Amino acid sequence: MDHLDLPPVARMAGRVRLPGSKSISNRTLLLCALARGDTEVVGLLDADDVEVMLGALRSLGVGIEPRQSRELAVRGSGGAFAVKRAELFLGNAGTAFRPLTAVLALCGGNYQLSGVARMHERPIGDLVAALRSLGADIRYLGKEGFPPLAIGPGDVHAGDRVEISGATSSQFVSALLMALPLAGGGACVEITDELISRPYVELTRNLMARFGVAVAWDGPGRLRVPAADGYRSPGRIRVEGDASSASYFLAAGAIGGGPVRVEGVGTDSLQGDVGFADTLSAMGAVVTRGPDWIEVSGQRPLRPIDADFNRMPDAAMTAAMVALFAPGTSTLRNIGSWRVKETDRIAAMAAELSKLGAEVEAGPDWLSITAPDRLLPATIDTYDDHRMAMCFALAALGGAAVRINDPGCVRKTFPDYFAVLSSLAR
Repeated sequence: MDHLDLPPVARMAGRVRLPGSKSISNRTLLLCALARGDTEVVGLLDADDVEVMLGALRSLGVGIEPRQSRELAVRGSGGAFAVKRAELFLGNAGTAFRPLTAVLALCGGNYQLSGVARMHERPIGDLVAALRSLGADIRYLGKEGFPPLAIGPGDVHAGDRVEISGATSSQFVSALLMALPLAGGGACVEITDELISRPYVELTRNLMARFGVAVAWDGPGRLRVPAADGYRSPGRIRVEGDASSASYFLAAGAIGGGPVRVEGVGTDSLQGDVGFADTLSAMGAVVTRGPDWIEVSGQRPLRPIDADFNRMPDAAMTAAMVALFAPGTSTLRNIGSWRVKETDRIAAMAAELSKLGAEVEAGPDWLSITAPDRLLPATIDTYDDHRMAMCFALAALGGAAVRINDPGCVRKTFPDYFAVLSSLAR
């Protein structure tokens, strides 16, 4: 459908079992494909971005056998994909495009990688520069610094040291780390500037360790990839729930009274976005936690915040929505990475929050939101961005009808999101 009308909702309460994490799903699938031995993957996310990665791996000759729902077996390639020539269309899936660029650059084949128009607007130059310094053969097929890409066999040597910027996307650092064991490892990755979204790099390190490659911090901004003969399958691995998706339901508990409990992430979670629960606590919500669950309840009015969201930029979008229910002005800082996501999220959020009656100011890497006395009925444009659709659905708790255009864009990470959210309405 081209739109979805959401009537006002007075209260939200209940339990949600989260879908698998997109970031963990796609990293896990790639590591399974590169490892020696077969791996059983349980709890995999069933959504467009993961289908993109699965399709790419199958095109590269990786054997993938479906088992039960959200469960499959991956036959490892031992670091050498059988298919040495392929053209891969990767949609707008950054968690597929960036790591596949790095891995294929070290695989000794001929590959072309492309995506939707927006993917061709998302920078990749920092990663390509780092890979070229190792001897990789990568050419831009369009604008310099952006996809689409052509990758040749190259003359790759890991060397002792490789520099990379971490200021645009932590995915560049993660992609480089995951690829280096294919060249024997033994290299030091020097991050030349600020590393944004550091928890995602920590997530990558944790998953690599499960496949037998323990990357360690070797000083500020320096990561050591050990000399290794590639990845080894752990035999079985479970994907935990998606902490970014959890943020919408936790926010619903804070705004809509609750309690709302999400199951699949908690104190044992690998993901940095579980820290969003601390943001809600700072805004006045009541938060309780267990090893694999978080529960939130709240009472209006909430409190405005002024906070740095460098470590969890995706969940920061949900914080912007909660700010509508916190009288005063909230400021979200260090969110410059929003500019190069599925859309320019700073511009998009500013435009759509204004439709609801908020006063919004935006800068290069910040957003300031002054809550309105009451929310206005609005038609929300989603910019083919799943997180725009998901977070703006929370506006229905503000007493005004909301129309979400192109609700189907949530297929990227959470196809049944609106049905699950509706199940909490009371």
